[in-house]
Amino acid sequence: MKRTMILLGVAALLASFAAPAWAQSKECNDENKAAWYDTFLKNYKGEPPQQKIAYDAAKMYLDSCPADPADKIAEFMKVKFVGPYEELMGKTKTNKEFQNAVDSKKYADQLRLGKVIVANNPDSPGVYIVMGVAGLGDQTLLAESAQFAKKAIEMIDAGKPPAPLASKDIALAYLNYTIAKSMLKSNPAEAIPYYLKAARPESDLKKTAQLYTELAGAYGEGPIAKLSEEYKAKYTMESPESKLALANINQVIDRQIDALARAAALTSDATNKKAIMDVLTGLYTDRNKSAAGLDALIATVLNKPIPDVPTPLTSLPTPSSTPGTSGTQANGTPTGTTGGAKANGTTGASTTGQKTTGNTTASGNGAAKPAATPTPLTKKPR
Repeated sequence: MKRTMILLGVAALLASFAAPAWAQSKECNDENKAAWYDTFLKNYKGEPPQQKIAYDAAKMYLDSCPADPADKIAEFMKVKFVGPYEELMGKTKTNKEFQNAVDSKKYADQLRLGKVIVANNPDSPGVYIVMGVAGLGDQTLLAESAQFAKKAIEMIDAGKPPAPLASKDIALAYLNYTIAKSMLKSNPAEAIPYYLKAARPESDLKKTAQLYTELAGAYGEGPIAKLSEEYKAKYTMESPESKLALANINQVIDRQIDALARAAALTSDATNKKAIMDVLTGLYTDRNKSAAGLDALIATVLNKPIPDVPTPLTSLPTPSSTPGTSGTQANGTPTGTTGGAKANGTTGASTTGQKTTGNTTASGNGAAKPAATPTPLTKKPR
């Protein structure tokens, strides 16, 4: 017991000496300033440099002493070392957190941290690419992600590397797909060229049914809806002008049929295949007055280049160049509005964007819904 009391007493005595020494260690006096600066210099230029020790000594100097414009030592440590060191450490930390967000598929964090990185280093194509495809992982981020996708495409087209994606084709496909999906609901007509750019490069997207069902939906919600509404507003009787308007509608419907045929050819899930085929069969039959030739189209469509958006016709083509053009009813409106059209005959209905796996379909805006009864395609007006 006596020995214990002696040890405790010694400990208390040592503590009483240590406390003033600690307080004194932060005092801004010539002795401490010299010691801090000496520690800084030895580690700043040591072999090897010990930058963390140098930083701690410099910070002690700067934090303990009031700012003095005449203090050249303080100015040197602050401008030449402390500032750059803190910037470097901040960037290193942000880069590490960004990579962790990529690895853990935290898409919102990828955008948040990526914006910090590119603000400090705009020449970061890999960061722009990651941010440009983040919206495909979290569709609530699509609009913001699409802006970075456009910048990433500019950089790749200018010769920047496509990393972290495997090739230029793959990077361009997915970046254009982000932009297309971001516009599908708000501006489907403008989304179509981006869908085509996503479908043409060699990538997994080219073999994904959902891309083509979304493309078909964009045709329906965009140009077909617009042309059909114009047709209904202008024409009640058949005329050369109404026939030309109908021919322009039909050539866009042919693009829609092509997109759905590609989706059908690529879909292996039975439920989704039936949903796509139900819509495609009705649309193809209405357009061609028969289902003859549909199976052959599906069997061969992937061997053909995907067609571009059609150029508007200014004159009627010869009958031989427009096979399967629908006729018109007595009142001048086009025939063939069954087999998947809305019951009320309206146009612009969304094509189901069927996913190729599972028992649900994703609509053009990405919302999941049962696959058994697909949303009808936009058809010709009646």
